[in-house]
Amino acid sequence: MSLPVFISDTDADVGESVELGGAEGRHAVTVRRLQPGERIVLIDGRGGRRTCVVRSTAGRDRLGLVVESLEVVAAPDPRVTIVQAIPKAERSELAVDLLTQAGADRIVAWQASRSIARWAGKEAKSLAKWQAAAEAAAKQARRAFIPQVSGVVGAAGVEKLIADADLALILHEESSTPIREFTFSGEVVVIIGPEGGVAPEEVEAFSAAGAHPVRLGPEVLRTASAGMVALSAIGVLSQRW
Repeated sequence: MSLPVFISDTDADVGESVELGGAEGRHAVTVRRLQPGERIVLIDGRGGRRTCVVRSTAGRDRLGLVVESLEVVAAPDPRVTIVQAIPKAERSELAVDLLTQAGADRIVAWQASRSIARWAGKEAKSLAKWQAAAEAAAKQARRAFIPQVSGVVGAAGVEKLIADADLALILHEESSTPIREFTFSGEVVVIIGPEGGVAPEEVEAFSAAGAHPVRLGPEVLRTASAGMVALSAIGVLSQRW
């Protein structure tokens, strides 16, 4: 059975002590009811994965640990940023969950012109929910890296991301170019449109900025799952997998 995974920003080495507190400590002590002698995995979100032995518990939210082993996972190449158009509320956190499971390195919330959901006035709260969803999914997927969530960007922000990337792709059902035609390395940006697709004027502007419209296949994918499929394709077409 896999060891339970928790998040800690510790930089402790093998043999050193770690205290897990806060929400993660509370979950370990009061929900998982971990006891001395049991083992857990700590991920720091930056590539460190530590197997630890429980030495003590205190109160309802503190767990004393000793690092038993440390694995430092290399950052993936290419590094993939997903620009995710904000989906409808019921699919919003699902999109982040699937992107995290599939290995997204960064998730940028995009207020596309066709997005039905609007985050005006609640950007901070909505981004916090996305980050929490990313952290929960990273633990379930046993990822050493936790994708950082940022935004909210408009068209100009997306164009800047395109300009800074080594390769930028727009998933677009009207494109005839398959994703397999590209070579993936360095910084890659993948743009996912909302339920109604990327608007023609956005496709034109992003293409002018250097992005390439591509198709993943004959099916039209939902916005919440399209990024996961794209990341899977990139995994096969690059050194990520």
